[in-house]
Amino acid sequence: METLLLLFPQFSYMPPKEEAYFKMFGPVGLQTPKMKDDSSRQKDKERKSRLSLFLTKSGSHENVSPSKKTATTPSNISTEAALQWSDSFEELLKHSDGVETFSQFLRTEFSEENIEFWLACEEYKTTDSETKLLSKAKYIYTIFIESDAPKEINIDYHTKTAIQNNMAKPTKSCFEAAQMKVYSLMKKDSYPRFLQSDIYLRLTRRKGPGATMFRRRSRSCVFNDRGEATTEPSAW
Repeated sequence: METLLLLFPQFSYMPPKEEAYFKMFGPVGLQTPKMKDDSSRQKDKERKSRLSLFLTKSGSHENVSPSKKTATTPSNISTEAALQWSDSFEELLKHSDGVETFSQFLRTEFSEENIEFWLACEEYKTTDSETKLLSKAKYIYTIFIESDAPKEINIDYHTKTAIQNNMAKPTKSCFEAAQMKVYSLMKKDSYPRFLQSDIYLRLTRRKGPGATMFRRRSRSCVFNDRGEATTEPSAW
């Protein structure tokens, strides 16, 4: 380690994880720009750019308070289109505006990583190139699967381990089990709440939960002018 530090003084201090990696593999991937060829530098630049764009666009749970979460909906969505989303969760996912609005709702619940992971898997399964499949698989694993990932999804240990074991030679179906679990969670848990949310109700011009157009009159709560309880037929 001392010899390496003499050769690479810029690494005189580093966090424990990086130091352990440095001791095991040397300054691989940490070289100065002069030690990399143009192709390698360009690939690193593109990878970091994609990661930065993704995290900036989707946001992070860290250091964000619920009060700062704002929910806005596109103004060009028709009421008729929005009403179709209530037919089924599958119908919602068929519409890009539906997916975007649902994503906005999930951000208010700090669970947008679920729809983002599902969409990433859908795009991943359309990849034909083995080289691109490998790079995309590692990217999805880094963002959504590994421990302390910036958008870590909530899946069981067995599923996570199975994905980790497939990273050396990923297939189109290596994320399928995790994707199905996340899909089921959104369908059974998040989707019903979305249909009752202010975000969705504003689009459909409906009143909030519990509000009705008419009020049912109760027999037990009808009184005459003298304050005597009377029974009347219920009316709408």
